[in-house]
Amino acid sequence: MMKLVTIKDILRKDTPIFYRMFYKGIAVIELKRETGEYRIDFVIEVKPTGHVEISVTIVDAIEYPLLPLLKELKSFINDLYRSGELSV
Repeated sequence: MMKLVTIKDILRKDTPIFYRMFYKGIAVIELKRETGEYRIDFVIEVKPTGHVEISVTIVDAIEYPLLPLLKELKSFINDLYRSGELSV
């Protein structure tokens, strides 16, 4: 069983493109009752229609199916973005 605890140490990378925001951070994930920290990179892109697209890359190797993990990460990041907790 996998549980995303949080994403910590989120830093925004400086880019001249105002509608694409590049970030890096550390995902704290509980796998089989053990907690691990995995580096991630993610991009939040606001389309001309206002739709927000999030892409996530897990930098470190992880022993868990990626699709459910990426879905959980994208949902968590979207919540952070919508609540204004990410630096703009």
